[in-house]
Order: sequence, then structure tokens, then C-alpha cells
Amino acid sequence: MRVALTGGIATGKSYCLARFKALGVPVIDADRLARLAVAPGSAGFQAVVARFGRSVERPDGTLDRAALAGLIFSDRAARADLEAIVHPEVYRRIREWFVRLPPAIRFGLADIPLLFETGHEHDFDAVVVAACTPLEQLRRMRARGLEDGAAQARLAAQWPIEEKARRADHVIHTDGTFSETDLQVRQVFDALMSSARH
Repeated sequence: MRVALTGGIATGKSYCLARFKALGVPVIDADRLARLAVAPGSAGFQAVVARFGRSVERPDGTLDRAALAGLIFSDRAARADLEAIVHPEVYRRIREWFVRLPPAIRFGLADIPLLFETGHEHDFDAVVVAACTPLEQLRRMRARGLEDGAAQARLAAQWPIEEKARRADHVIHTDGTFSETDLQVRQVFDALMSSARH
């Protein structure tokens, strides 16, 4: 079974991913793949610099992510251009990863923050959403050092978490304690294992 884990910024996806991994589930992280897609020397990196200019390239030849974020979170068209460069490569790598999983594996889990925004939810047999309230998202982003304006811009760039939760097969609410989240992860794990048997 191909399972996607998604949510919004600061909704606890990474924590949930780590818990699934601890339960023995093979996992892959789309954010890591996105970084590989624009690694120095890659075709993606060249395309980003060609589109956004040398201001997004650091002196050491790597991508200046802060400069790029400043451009794309204030400009919808710029964000769409970046996504058109990065997303096809990310989804290609995810498809290849699922194909290479051993046949004995019941299900694999891909962490894809922008699953619904990119229209790829139908590529998966099940979708799990990590969710918390927008106020909790903002609190967590502030704790990470993001200014309110930058945090609001990131929230605005994603679908509302309520809409993602409505479309999910499984929802893990991360507003509570870690042990409460762990229990939900275990329940979803058991449900997915059961589905994968049929």
C-alpha cells in the first residue's frame, strides 16, 4: 500500500513520521527530496537560478533558501514557478521508492506537505493528515523563530488544515500530549496494517 502523510506547516508531520518509522514502517520525506532536486549542480538548481536570478545563489554555490522563501511566499506566480521545477522530480523519486520496496512490506509512508495542493492525493491508497488548530500552528512557528507576517504567509500558501482533514482517510490530532499523539499513530498504524492484508 502506498500511504501519504500530509498536514500543514507545524502540524506535527515530522513527529508522526518518526513514530511510524519507529513502528518499522519504511518512510520517505518529500522535503528532503525537494532539497535534492535543487542540489548544487543539478538541473533543478540551474532552473531555479535561471528563473529567480543570482540573488538566490550563495557565494559557496548552494541555494539561499531564505532569499528564495522571501520571493515565493509573497508572490503566488513565483511559488508556482518553483513548484513546477521541483515537484515533478520529487514525485518521480517517490514513485521509484515505492516500486523498490520489498514485496513483504505491507505499506510505505511518504511525508508530502503539499499533497493536496499539488493534486497528487489520488496517487496513494490512503492519506493520513497530521492536524492541529491554526492557532497552535502559529504558536509553534513563533517558537521556531518565525515572525508573525512570515508565519501567516506560509499558512496562506497552504490549504486550510480543516479541509485537508476532511479529505483524509485518517487524521492524527497533535494538539495534545506526545503520548496522546503516539496512541493515535498506533491506531492508524494498526488500521493501515489491517487494510494492507485485504
